[in-house]
Amino acid sequence: MEFRQTQLDNGLTVVCEINPEAASMAMGFFVRTGSRDETPEVAGVSHFLEHMMFKGTDKRSAAEVNLAFDRLGAQYNASTSEENTIYYGAVLPEFQADLLDVLGDMMRPALRGGDFDMEKNVIIDEIARYEDMPSFKVFEKLMAVHFAGHPLANSVLGTTESITALRREQMQTYFDQQYSPGNVTLVGVGALDFDAFVAQAKRLCGSWRPFDVHRRRPPCRGSGATKVIADPKVVRQHVAMMSAAPPGDDEDRFAAQLAATVFGDVTGSRLYYALVDPALVDEAHCSYEAMDATGAFITTLSCDPERARQVVDVTLAEMAAFVKDGPTPGEMDAARNKLASIITVKGEVPMGRLVSVGLEWVYRRDYIPMGEQIDRLFGATLEQVRDVLARYDLRAVSTTALGPLETL
Repeated sequence: MEFRQTQLDNGLTVVCEINPEAASMAMGFFVRTGSRDETPEVAGVSHFLEHMMFKGTDKRSAAEVNLAFDRLGAQYNASTSEENTIYYGAVLPEFQADLLDVLGDMMRPALRGGDFDMEKNVIIDEIARYEDMPSFKVFEKLMAVHFAGHPLANSVLGTTESITALRREQMQTYFDQQYSPGNVTLVGVGALDFDAFVAQAKRLCGSWRPFDVHRRRPPCRGSGATKVIADPKVVRQHVAMMSAAPPGDDEDRFAAQLAATVFGDVTGSRLYYALVDPALVDEAHCSYEAMDATGAFITTLSCDPERARQVVDVTLAEMAAFVKDGPTPGEMDAARNKLASIITVKGEVPMGRLVSVGLEWVYRRDYIPMGEQIDRLFGATLEQVRDVLARYDLRAVSTTALGPLETL
């Protein structure tokens, strides 16, 4: 594979991992903006704007955008998180120029008033739908509790009230500020022609006007607070815990990945044997989330309400033992092999590599080939994992619970 990158005069960065032997190619515009970049007055605008990007441009109607993707046989979508908004697609290599033409055009949307008013109802319905999903609701409340007072506490969806009050002019202002070319990275992966890719990007995106973009990046170790939401309509008790972890640009992120895998992978982990195997829970999982200037270990549990107190006690005891003793050499080997398998299987197709290549550049201005990424995981030592656990104590959790119980 070959890595190439350049920057247009207006600040837009183009990065590509070229694999001539791939049978497809994928590309995406990575915009470094999300709910953490919003003010209360425009809560939810990043996600709402993601929807509006598919509603047409000065050249294409909403129907023409979708038909253009369909004619290419593209796999395409978009996503919004607390920190990034990504627009992406994958096609056969001969459709490289056509896909970039559609995505590049989409990145300068018309934001028509009629489309804005209609899509507002779609967003409000989506908020209501997610309110009925316990796992989503408990995680969103956990973010608000753990990051209280921090920009990462902002809800990705916003609220019914904030979306209802949002005006098209506010969205346009947000777009102009956050979708500046210097805040956008165009990523290509797979069997692609880099020179043609860059030349077309210059034609499509070279006239985009740059703006100054600033993100607040305060550190956060978490509130350590607990919030229990009683809802008799929820049959299971859902519990989520979050503690501080290395930030996304920290080399300790590899050790943190290993720690989370040993402690809480869905199979063969400490939590699996302590909770899932004896049938105390139907779900127990711990993951590491790398973020801008911060990070988090996130543990999620789902169980019968009558077992909730026991499950929480067992989880905290497992955390204490893991922090005290660290992983065993055998657990480290298993975690390395699991993560290497996941990376390899995803990386076998360009679409699976796209987000990894893109976010590596967005967060660290770096490119790590797949093999080197695996080498770094295997190079993380037992001592490094123990050091991470000493500096980022799993037990220092913020907690949210959702279910029939009023207390844990």
